[in-house]
Amino acid sequence: MQHFASDNYAPVHPEVMAAVAAANDGAAVAYGDDPVSARLQHRAEEVFGERAHIFPVLNGTGANVISLMAAAPRWGAVITSDVAHVHTDENGAPERVGGLKILAVPSRDGRIGPDAVDRYAGDLGDVHRAQPAVLSLTQVTELGTAYSVADLKLLADTAHAAGLRVHVDGSRLANAAAALGVGLREITTDVGVDIVSLGAAKNGGMLGEAVVVLPDGDGAAGPAGAAALSEAVPYLRKATMQLASKTRFVSAQLLALLGEPGTPTSGTPASAATSSDTPRGGPLWLRNAAHSNAMAARLRAGVETAGLLEPGAGIVLRYPTEANVVFATLPRAAADRVREHARFYDWAPGETADRVEVRWMCAWDTTGADVDAFVRVVGAAL
Repeated sequence: MQHFASDNYAPVHPEVMAAVAAANDGAAVAYGDDPVSARLQHRAEEVFGERAHIFPVLNGTGANVISLMAAAPRWGAVITSDVAHVHTDENGAPERVGGLKILAVPSRDGRIGPDAVDRYAGDLGDVHRAQPAVLSLTQVTELGTAYSVADLKLLADTAHAAGLRVHVDGSRLANAAAALGVGLREITTDVGVDIVSLGAAKNGGMLGEAVVVLPDGDGAAGPAGAAALSEAVPYLRKATMQLASKTRFVSAQLLALLGEPGTPTSGTPASAATSSDTPRGGPLWLRNAAHSNAMAARLRAGVETAGLLEPGAGIVLRYPTEANVVFATLPRAAADRVREHARFYDWAPGETADRVEVRWMCAWDTTGADVDAFVRVVGAAL
């Protein structure tokens, strides 16, 4: 049975597994004071800019909670989209653990605009309202769309002008960079983002993500902004039970994806339009993300060219396919038949009671043969 349910289903990439095995060589100082974590810090400075600081953690929810707690005061609130993971899929962790009010605003294809900040800026200084402190953006969004470089810059500038910090939930940041044809720095540091939850598990990692505090720009955080965040994160990481004693094994995974110090920080992988199963060039994060994006593009094209698009009776594609996921609606009965061959998740109700919206996710290990076989199964089920 193939999987199109989540990129979390994918196995660990062999290069990541080899890095973990290499780190398993004798004793090393615990809690991140080891040589592997030191190389990771050096690499983070190369990738995200001088004075960037990276803090390995155990999972994405932990990375988000730590980032938001570091960026907001105890009375603060977080502006984010109505489909954001921090709002819908973390069991209220930012609110339960972090004590931060989530201010969700309607999104369009998963994205929000500067008006999201304007909507709550008037609450600043009102003691009766939770104080907006952070704008949290998901890149790529939960609906598989990507914020452009220009959109990110406008959002960050708007947030900073209002006195807010900017957080990016980057569980699929690699897929966004690959789709946009840029490096990780271009969609974080260079547009004014303050702090990032950097994903790894969805892109070939085993277990672990990271919080990355980015170098100061001209944002509202001020001259001591990054320094204050970097000072807070280690204590929050421990207090939220996200500090691994054997941090070197998380650091090894992140280093395998980002590349060793001194290697290129980006490259030219196979185009997202190609059917190649093995994009080449650049660090592993880019190769894996470009490949999973290419497989989603192949899946969408396969559905379109197979003549399966028929409103009411066949497939209706939802949202642009800009990264590694395809959303579609189809008859519930057909979806259930397809699920006998491949796992995937129902996402939302369809246009009518007998239809359902589904999510088909591709991963670094999805092959062109997997995609083509899946399209044939979908066609047969319809």
